[in-house]
Amino acid sequence: MLVGTAPVEQIGTDRQRLGIEAQDMERILILDDDADMAESSRRMLSGAGYECVTVTDPRRALTMVEEERPDLLLTDLRMPGMDGLELLRQAHREEPRLPVVILTAYATVESAVEAVKNGAFEYLQKPFSGEQLRQVVERALSQRRLELENRNLREQLQSTYGFEQIAGRSTALKEVLELARKAARSEANVLVLGESGTGKELLARAIHANSRRATQPFVPIDCAALPENLLESELFGHEKGSFTGAIATKPGLLEIANRGTLFLDEIGELPASLQVKLLRALQERQIRRIGGTRQIQVDVRFVTATNRDLRRFVADGHFREDLYYRINVIDIALPPLRERHGDVSLLARTFLKEFAEVSHRALDGFEPEALATLEKYPWPGNVRELRNVIERACALTDGDKITLGDL
Repeated sequence: MLVGTAPVEQIGTDRQRLGIEAQDMERILILDDDADMAESSRRMLSGAGYECVTVTDPRRALTMVEEERPDLLLTDLRMPGMDGLELLRQAHREEPRLPVVILTAYATVESAVEAVKNGAFEYLQKPFSGEQLRQVVERALSQRRLELENRNLREQLQSTYGFEQIAGRSTALKEVLELARKAARSEANVLVLGESGTGKELLARAIHANSRRATQPFVPIDCAALPENLLESELFGHEKGSFTGAIATKPGLLEIANRGTLFLDEIGELPASLQVKLLRALQERQIRRIGGTRQIQVDVRFVTATNRDLRRFVADGHFREDLYYRINVIDIALPPLRERHGDVSLLARTFLKEFAEVSHRALDGFEPEALATLEKYPWPGNVRELRNVIERACALTDGDKITLGDL
């Protein structure tokens, strides 16, 4: 719990009256060289369910920011020894995400602008009512909650879809993952190349999960899975009555992926007419639904993938060169499993553990001959084929180890 000059007994009484546990209360540090003013602010806020501590010394406030990590700092602007702006700057060096509200009886436009430029969340002029103070505090804490939720969600996404989830220790894979990590930090469009079954969508999800767009949608679509007319509707959406069967307005995946990532698998299969529309969407960041007249603004990062030779497609006239360079700002070539030396055994054991847990079997690895056979096989279906083989072997084996016969 925060400690300071606040009457702790009063805080405890407020908490009991409101039925709020200590760990559930958001903690506010109130700094004012006028102890009466600080106490007045504390009374206004503690009754609303906040845990408030008052201090009158800026140096003590900085120590508490570092050691106690409050959820919000309220500070006076003019104080002897250190003013509120200097305190704000030093507090943000200790805790950059800490929201700070400046309180002052000497409000000017210049001081307000200076406070905001230095990172203050809000600037409140004295005297203020309890309602004014509570509204400012709630807005500041709401923003902090949202930031914490986004950070937690990003961490969860990274633990689920992060690069660490792509198993392998081969040099070939490590080089690819290092490039992908750098790509994730940028906003550049990424083209993932590789044979079928190498894990192109898994890599695309990892790039998204480690990007600044991680908390926004990741929307995948297989360009080879739909006929041209349906693919256009899926991507760009349509208005009600725009064609037979369009009984309602439908937003396209480009709209749904707004502020997030659109993953276009098998981009080499995209029909020529849709290549033109996609290029326009990439260039202008606008789309128009089928049958619509309104231009819709979209902010989408494109990650595309193909097992085809797109350069040859461009040379043969099957794929637009201008679109190729738009989607291929960074290209990442996933190596086939046969070139990932040492990864077959690691992946096989990983899949074995997964399927053993699902089927509640006590499987204890591979017989040496079975493992040697797995390592020698060229795996034309890559990781997908290996996963399928291990799942089948787990289902059919009668022992506690996978044998050559099980394969």
